Amino acid sequence: MSRGDMAKPLLGHGSTEGDPGVTPASGRTIGVLGSGDFARSLAIRLVCSGFKVVVGSRNPKRKASLFPSAAEVTFQAEAVKKTDVIFVAVFREHYSTLCDLADVLAGKILVDVSNNTEINHHKESNAEYLASLFPASTVVKGFNVVSAWTLQSGARDGNKQVLICSNNQEAKRTVAEIAQVMGFTPVDMGCMSSACEIENIPLRLLPAWKIPIFLALGLFLCFFTYNLIRQVIHPFIREQKNKLYKIPIEVVNTTLPCVSYVLLSLVYLPGVLAACSQLYYGTKYRRFPDWLDQWLQHRKQIGLLSFFCAALHAVYSLCLPMRRSHRYLLIETAVKQSSLGFIALVVSTLHTLTYGWSRAFDENQYKFYLPPTYTLTLLVPCTVIIAKVIFSLPCIRHRLLRIRRGWEKGRYVKFVLPSATGEYSSGETSSNV
Repeated sequence: MSRGDMAKPLLGHGSTEGDPGVTPASGRTIGVLGSGDFARSLAIRLVCSGFKVVVGSRNPKRKASLFPSAAEVTFQAEAVKKTDVIFVAVFREHYSTLCDLADVLAGKILVDVSNNTEINHHKESNAEYLASLFPASTVVKGFNVVSAWTLQSGARDGNKQVLICSNNQEAKRTVAEIAQVMGFTPVDMGCMSSACEIENIPLRLLPAWKIPIFLALGLFLCFFTYNLIRQVIHPFIREQKNKLYKIPIEVVNTTLPCVSYVLLSLVYLPGVLAACSQLYYGTKYRRFPDWLDQWLQHRKQIGLLSFFCAALHAVYSLCLPMRRSHRYLLIETAVKQSSLGFIALVVSTLHTLTYGWSRAFDENQYKFYLPPTYTLTLLVPCTVIIAKVIFSLPCIRHRLLRIRRGWEKGRYVKFVLPSATGEYSSGETSSNV
């Protein structure tokens, strides 16, 4: 792509003659009720996109200097008379102040851009509440997942989607066209009942990371407690030695590679379970259980947390003498090669087996009859590696590949040439493929 092509916007605003369903931006007037930060950013973006903007405010003289000169700032009653599409950029508790304009707002499209302060804070969504106050108007939920900064700077980053929902298809189409001209990607979320879910989205912090983080913390606490018993509590009880100084560095540094190693193996374990399910049922069209489906979706986050723990382990190792830190050099190097994936897991397992093979049979290593920590970490990785080796056998690998390409056990597709009369043979057998 040439530099000139890259400089052109993907969604042009200049001409819409070829599309009769899209009203030219220069011929549409958009109203904005409110004078806060979001309303100001929205007005700036609309003006830059070629729209005529009318802002309705209770104090137009005081707020006029905050908006671009191309936007007309007037009283709310005057603003709603000049447009059919109005963005309601006020808080939910201020909706009632607009009730005096109910007659003027009748038949107009109201775009609710508000959010709540808590998830499911009210029984009904803000958009549904607005629709109940103005039954003669058409309410559309949208633009609430877009920040004021994104509106001013433009959709230059990955956050280009605008979620839209309404009970009126024509109103949704109108708002979607406005979003496209502004440079965003509208996403139809269905009817107004989806508004509650849309309003909850901005309140969720990294939803895809919740389960992986709790998993990593749980593993860390388990291994930390286990190592604390072996390295600190056992010497204190049996030998009356105070080794509390080991907790902040050595105990933590022993725990981090264990967590990283197990998390790395948990990235590949759901793939093994999915393959077992497909081989057992002989089809790829049967849905996985919810827990396995969620596990498969969180593999990327689990892998990144594994690398994070390995990086922390490398930092902690710098605080130890070289004779101790060099032990983990091989596994650390393997884990850092994230692109190698399964090879990193195999190399880490071989390193762990080589490092601790002799210690596994030393009775002095079993403190309080607890085996060394690395023997616990080997359970999941060895299971994954053995399963991968079994699945690589030709008899199983070919069957699994056929299933993933659409083949189903007990069903087959039989292709039959059409007869002379143009009819297909009645003996044809078909499948869901």
